[in-house]
Amino acid sequence: MADLMKDPVMSAQQFAKLAAIIYERSGIHFPENKKYVLESRLGRRLQELEVDDYDQYISFLSVGPYRDDEFQEMFNKITINETSFFRNEPQLDVFEKQFLGRLLESRGTSKRLRLWSAACSTGEEPLTLAMQVHRTLGLRLMDWRVEVLGTDISERALAVAAEGKYADYAVRSTSPLIKQKYFKQDGPYWNVDPAIRQMVHFETLNLKDRLGAKRLGKFDVIFCRNVMIYFDDAMRAQVINMFHDQLADDGALFIGHSESLRGLNVPFEQVNIPQGFVYVKKGHAKEAAPNMTVGGTLPLTPAAGTVPPGSTPRKVA
Repeated sequence: MADLMKDPVMSAQQFAKLAAIIYERSGIHFPENKKYVLESRLGRRLQELEVDDYDQYISFLSVGPYRDDEFQEMFNKITINETSFFRNEPQLDVFEKQFLGRLLESRGTSKRLRLWSAACSTGEEPLTLAMQVHRTLGLRLMDWRVEVLGTDISERALAVAAEGKYADYAVRSTSPLIKQKYFKQDGPYWNVDPAIRQMVHFETLNLKDRLGAKRLGKFDVIFCRNVMIYFDDAMRAQVINMFHDQLADDGALFIGHSESLRGLNVPFEQVNIPQGFVYVKKGHAKEAAPNMTVGGTLPLTPAAGTVPPGSTPRKVA
């Protein structure tokens, strides 16, 4: 029976082919020393499909009629969604207290604000941003058109996000006051307030899809945290340049505290705010970060791949 089968062994050549498929489809880079990750995560999947070896599985992924569906299944197997509401709150405070007010003031005529949470996993980040905007605007919210977009490559993760129903683990970083205001407890679950859910829209998007991102339009703020650590330099530069195209000239890009844009030769410069990890477009610092120092010599953030425990919203190792 399939459940008594031993996991197939992955050869170095098979690993190279699989790693190339994953990189081509998602931009995620698996170095050679991560072969064990793919082997351990995909062994059971091969059993489920009653596939004898990785050569057959590679063919299934490459030319099979269900290759797109299977890529989604494979992606869910090789990644682990790990996030929570109000994660890395000091950085969120920088967004809310030092950028959001200025953006609302500058958008006072149009009364339109657009935020993008890229690679949002199960949706905790964009819902958190919506809560921050909601409490900042208060009663003024009815006069505004606020759009918060959460995108991810995983359809399964986005299905959780769309439901707006979370276990205790997702609200572990959330204060009792926020829970009381924006959640309703239902047994072991926490349901997000419908007023917040209405502010957020979710879409499937691969960060490699530059044309797909272009159709989304311009955003005032983009969050993309702790995902680019899994990209190589070429892919990181590609994604950052795409964000540049989709960001308003006076907008802000927030990245994860385990990431850095140093050495990528991209048209952004860092705002010198402790724990901010925020960048603005080169040549637009006066618009995007008035009264703030841009550039300078901040300490280096940890190099890509050196991830503090529990810091990443999506793990591939």
